[in-house]
Amino acid sequence: MTLDQITDYITGKEIDNVGAEASRQIFEKFLVLTKGYARTDILVDVPLTVQFKGEDYLSVIDLIVNVEDRPFMAITCVAGSIGSYEREILAGARLIYDHIIPFAVSTDARSAIIKDSVTGKTIGQGLDAIPDYSQARDLLKNMEAIVLDPDKRSGEMIIYRSFNLEKVNK
Repeated sequence: MTLDQITDYITGKEIDNVGAEASRQIFEKFLVLTKGYARTDILVDVPLTVQFKGEDYLSVIDLIVNVEDRPFMAITCVAGSIGSYEREILAGARLIYDHIIPFAVSTDARSAIIKDSVTGKTIGQGLDAIPDYSQARDLLKNMEAIVLDPDKRSGEMIIYRSFNLEKVNK
C-alpha cells in the first residue's frame, strides 16, 4: 500500500499525508497568508533529542517560527484534542535550544492554545490569539532570552518523551 504524498507548503518537499499532516499544512498556510510570516521564518520538523534512562530519543518539533532570526513560537500540529498536547509542546519549547522559546502552541488548525513557555500559563486560545508577524516583532523587543533552570531539564525531558512517544525515533 502506498501512502498519499503531498507537498509541504513551507519546504516544498514531498511528504507522507499521515497523522496530523493535513492540520499542519493548513496551519503553515495560515501563518504565512493570514499572520504575515515569511516561509523562511518557519522551520519544519526541527530535531530534538531527549535523554531518558541513559538513552537518547530522537524526535521533532513540528514548527518553529522565528522573528528576525529569534525563535518565537514552538508549535505542535495535531489531529486530536489540542489540550492533550499542550504540555508536550511546552516541554519542547523549553528544551529545543539553549534558551526557552517564548511561546508554545498546540493546534489542530481550527483552534489553538497558546502558552507562555516560561510560566506555563495559557495566554490565549483560538487562531485569533496567535500573534501576527508585527505583534511578534513588538513582543520580542521587550523579551530577554531565558535559560531553563538546569534542575528542571531532566523532568522536562521525561514529560516530553512521555507525551511524544508517537514521534520518538521518527
